[in-house]
Amino acid sequence: MQQLPKKLERRLGLFSVTNIVIANIIGAGIFTTTGYLMGFLQNPGLMLLLWGLGGVVAFCGALSFGELGTVFPEAGGEYVFISKIYSPMLGFLSGWLSLIVAFSAPIAASAIGFSKYFTWAFPQMQNALEFTNSLSADYFSRYLAIIVIVVFSLIHARGMVFGARIQNVLTILKVVLVAGLIIAGLCFGKGNLQNITTGQPLLFTFSNWKAAGLSLMFIMFAYSGWNSATYIGSEIKNPGKVIPRSLLISTVTVAVMYILLNLFFVYAVPVSQMKNEPEIGGLAVGLAFGPMAETVISLLISFALFSSLSAFIMLGPRVYYKMASDGYFFKAIAKVHPKRKVPVNAIYLQACIAIVLVLSGTFEQILTYMGFSLGIFPIIAVAGNIKLRRARKVKLHLPGYPFVQLFFIVISTGMLMLAYFERPVESSIAVLTAFSGIPFFYWFRKNRIKHPG
Repeated sequence: MQQLPKKLERRLGLFSVTNIVIANIIGAGIFTTTGYLMGFLQNPGLMLLLWGLGGVVAFCGALSFGELGTVFPEAGGEYVFISKIYSPMLGFLSGWLSLIVAFSAPIAASAIGFSKYFTWAFPQMQNALEFTNSLSADYFSRYLAIIVIVVFSLIHARGMVFGARIQNVLTILKVVLVAGLIIAGLCFGKGNLQNITTGQPLLFTFSNWKAAGLSLMFIMFAYSGWNSATYIGSEIKNPGKVIPRSLLISTVTVAVMYILLNLFFVYAVPVSQMKNEPEIGGLAVGLAFGPMAETVISLLISFALFSSLSAFIMLGPRVYYKMASDGYFFKAIAKVHPKRKVPVNAIYLQACIAIVLVLSGTFEQILTYMGFSLGIFPIIAVAGNIKLRRARKVKLHLPGYPFVQLFFIVISTGMLMLAYFERPVESSIAVLTAFSGIPFFYWFRKNRIKHPG
């Protein structure tokens, strides 16, 4: 029997990695969360301020992870960082959460976001299904999401270079779409800038603080991916330079686009119509340019979500591969295809979990559960950056230490605490999901066989 190679190959340069990071950040969050945020906050000015704050937090995280990525230029992201700085068990819990939530859930959310915008663009399809009673609109949306997950998992199972080429094209198209939407909407679309000053006045009550914390958590989900270059460190050429540069370039680019895109949403859509509207992009274009433009843009947004979906499917399996290579996951997940040089079993496992998530829960529940889960371990990893700095083990010193790290930790911790008070059920499930990995860690450690990787 032919021996399967266990090592990934360094093939990706700055352009491809930056595209992967941008694609990983710009996903379902920016096109679906603003309506929910307005329902929570009911104040457009505060919402725009929180989008800006989210960008600063993400940039601070990118600075910290840029340093960590040069110390540990391996596949796995915070799983590797936390395992080597703190303990294998804590790192395993990070990887466990990545498997169940951090990648599988965004894949599910992006796929659902695609199907929602697709059916929004073709309402006659939804009406036909309801008329014939053949399939409800909800189940049609879920089945369409599953098909998309399967197709892109098969694409990335063909190889990293092939997947990266597809990713580059999708990301460029998505950036062009978002930039075009911003320019056309703010320069030529119908709207009213006075919408920014409407809504409920700011009152510093605990209820409003909780709403702000939950909103910031949703916003940080939209920014999630600012750390994604560190998940493919084993496949990046010259990782000491490419990892920090790709993270910082991507985060700044996306933060500017997010703020301007939300400014267009507020300009085009009155507060009363924006509240709890998941297809906010299609609604804004429809009000700014008319029904025909709404259909076209909704269709384009649905396909733009392919880019983020593709990036998540590409990145997540590298974490599970690394866990299995270290002996802390099933041996089969550490196998790399002899010709395609990708962890195909890890890709297929992730697809199965994402499909289960698509079939369970509402879109908002998935967002809340996912947002809380994504916020836990980056805090621990950034604190590890401080620990390495004090031990003088950091190879690249980026500016802002220690204020950048402390700002990230304080804001992120406060966000999670407020979000927990606002959504205790979903947040508790996220915490329990992380702790559920403890018995699995001890089982894997007992049967541990380490593979070179």
